[in-house]
Amino acid sequence: MSRETADLSEARDDLAPELEEDLEDLALGEDYALNPDFVAMVVDAADRGDAERLRELLGALHPADVADLMGFLSADYREEILAHLAPEALAEILSELDTEIREEVLETVSPATLAKALGELDSDDAADVVDDLEDDKRAQVLAAMPETERTAIESSLSYEDETAGRLMQREVVAAPQFWTVGQTIDHFRKEADDLPELFFDVYVVDPSYRPVGACPVSHLLRARRDTPLASIMEPVTEIPVGMDQEEVAYIFDKYHLISAPVVEPGGRLVGQITVDDIVGVIQDESEEDILALAGVSDAGRNAAVLDIIRARLPWLMVNTITAALAAGVIRAFEGEIGKLVTLAILMPIVASLGGNAGTQALAVAVRALASKELSDVNAYRTVVREMIVGLANGVALAVVTGGVVYALFGNMLLALTFGLALVINLFVASLAGVMAPLLLERIGRDPAVSSSVFVTFATDFTGFFAFLGLAALILT
Repeated sequence: MSRETADLSEARDDLAPELEEDLEDLALGEDYALNPDFVAMVVDAADRGDAERLRELLGALHPADVADLMGFLSADYREEILAHLAPEALAEILSELDTEIREEVLETVSPATLAKALGELDSDDAADVVDDLEDDKRAQVLAAMPETERTAIESSLSYEDETAGRLMQREVVAAPQFWTVGQTIDHFRKEADDLPELFFDVYVVDPSYRPVGACPVSHLLRARRDTPLASIMEPVTEIPVGMDQEEVAYIFDKYHLISAPVVEPGGRLVGQITVDDIVGVIQDESEEDILALAGVSDAGRNAAVLDIIRARLPWLMVNTITAALAAGVIRAFEGEIGKLVTLAILMPIVASLGGNAGTQALAVAVRALASKELSDVNAYRTVVREMIVGLANGVALAVVTGGVVYALFGNMLLALTFGLALVINLFVASLAGVMAPLLLERIGRDPAVSSSVFVTFATDFTGFFAFLGLAALILT
């Protein structure tokens, strides 16, 4: 190597930390979203085949940001990036990728590379990735893994999806209740390679390996070495292995847990769930409920057009049927509409305001059911409250909008008809908004998915029928 080349190499090494820091600043905006300019730099490096530059750009990103970057790139560019990722980096990125992108990425990575990458993950994350593999490739990947890791993943996959068993990691830190703090710390230092990468509690177990308490790491470090674990341990909230993940998230939120032991039906400790997993569950369940209220599913940014159509069209068909029933009400009163065309102008307003009121009550009820704030204990009180709110809002809007109708059309009876119909529809809308999810919950259906269809039908049907029916009685 020439002296000039050596000097340039040494200068680059000296500047490397500064360059990396600059790239980190360039990569993310103040909201921690990827900057378009940085994405363009990655695309340009890939187009030029500049492997060194690509590794430099990717090295400046957190694995979660690399996963986000994958979502902005085409399949060809994603394949180019995968070629420059070490198995350790690939492992962390796989657990962060959107499901659609991860399935595509998994098809391009060799079984041997995947097996090595999965060995870097906790058992829960590894099982989540393996679950996305096709059967043939899954068998090849598992066969390439060490027996201990393979057994842990297969055990996790044996549990039902979206349960504590699938959510938990099998790596736990446990100690017998007769140990002292000093014995515990010495043992963990000796067996450091077998400990989970991150843990918050040491579970104290009896001879049958059932948790009898937990010692937070912070308590362990503060205690004297001769202190028995039994004297500083705290009660634990055990999570049954078959519990639904939404119930687990509720328990974590209610009791402000950082981690919790997962037990089999006999009470034996089989794993743990940590708060980082619960954050993902809460986010996923919230997104699912929001989308379900709109009658759609999470299509994702890489979903195929046909998949999106299949997810949305059924609900549109159901809404078409309910709309046809509401239209039947209009047809039944077409004689009254023919006598006073103004009715055709005003009746959509009654239905629209009722729909908005119903949506408000529905959103509050579904959220309350999800957070267990609404149950049989307080259902009656909640329904009565919503009825009063609907009635009060209806009266207030009737006074205001009735006055506007009178000012525009100069017909007091028309204004009275409009106001009364509005009171009736908002009352029914608030009642339907809270009753529909309660009844669907009672019969075992997801209220977030089905409620909006019934509420929309109730407000449209009642709005048209009340307005046109009152018009037939008062104006003719």
